[in-house]
Amino acid sequence: MSKFIKAVDYKDKFSMYETQNAISLVRKTFEEKLSSALNLKRVSAPLFVDSTTGLNDDLNGTERAVVFDIAETKTDAQVVHSLAKWKRMALHKYGYSVGEGLCTDMNAIRRDEEMDNLHSIYVDQWDWCKVIDKATRNIGYLKETAQLIVDAICDTNDVVKKAYPQLDLELSKDISFITTQELEDMYPTLAPKERETVYIKDHKTAFIMQIGGLLKSGVKHDGRAPDYDDWTLNGDIVFYNSVLDDAFEISSMGIRVDAETLEKQLKIAGCEQRKAFPFHKSLLDGTLPLTIGGGIGQSRMCMMLLQKAHIGEVQVSIWDKKTIAEAKKANINLL
Repeated sequence: MSKFIKAVDYKDKFSMYETQNAISLVRKTFEEKLSSALNLKRVSAPLFVDSTTGLNDDLNGTERAVVFDIAETKTDAQVVHSLAKWKRMALHKYGYSVGEGLCTDMNAIRRDEEMDNLHSIYVDQWDWCKVIDKATRNIGYLKETAQLIVDAICDTNDVVKKAYPQLDLELSKDISFITTQELEDMYPTLAPKERETVYIKDHKTAFIMQIGGLLKSGVKHDGRAPDYDDWTLNGDIVFYNSVLDDAFEISSMGIRVDAETLEKQLKIAGCEQRKAFPFHKSLLDGTLPLTIGGGIGQSRMCMMLLQKAHIGEVQVSIWDKKTIAEAKKANINLL
């Protein structure tokens, strides 16, 4: 067990039966509001991809994908870490136009994930991606999109609270936009995640931008693969979680790399060999469209809006014995 945050005087507001009904309401309501706000159409998505395509998300570059061989094709497949790259290929293949996007359910296995109240080896997200053009490939459009997502989350919260009066979660649509370098300048003695926690307690809703590159201190705020987000045009949507008294990341998103940025970031990351993959070739030769996209945690959304203390209360996963014991002592019912 990496970490267990004990919520003070925690009491679940739902029975396990009621929780399942509430989860269904959260998921249905938010998907409708997100798709309407960003002009997204639902599509089917893969659980695994061919290992030779370069389509899997490498996350921080150290996580091991779950790999299995396919008897019929005599090839290997990887269970996805996310659909960051696949979505861009799909937009091109399906013929989406500028201003149109897709949304899908993404289910992943991240076997090297450090487990705690917010992290599980099972990951479920609304993965979305949208075609843009050069005129909208800028910080202003990134911020506008983040605001639309926050609005959809807050509107979903209002619907859920109306259905379940026992809930009293207050979320703010007023986003504080801040870069990781500005956070480091404000709190130079704190670790990156500690900076987020201190900042969010005062601002409640934040979009923390420019993640992946080195800060002035020579460290990264957090890792990002070099071949999907532009490290200067991305960010995390973070809310204050009063149940855990902590920063709560609900979404990672960003404007995706163009050919020039891909070349630059692959070189910085020492991953220039990836240019031989079909995905990277299509991006470098201009075949793939310019895009913006991200992932929004489904279980995390349910956890936050239903005021749960642990992600295991809204999803079924595998936990170590210590986590199970700590959860029982803290009145947390793991599914």
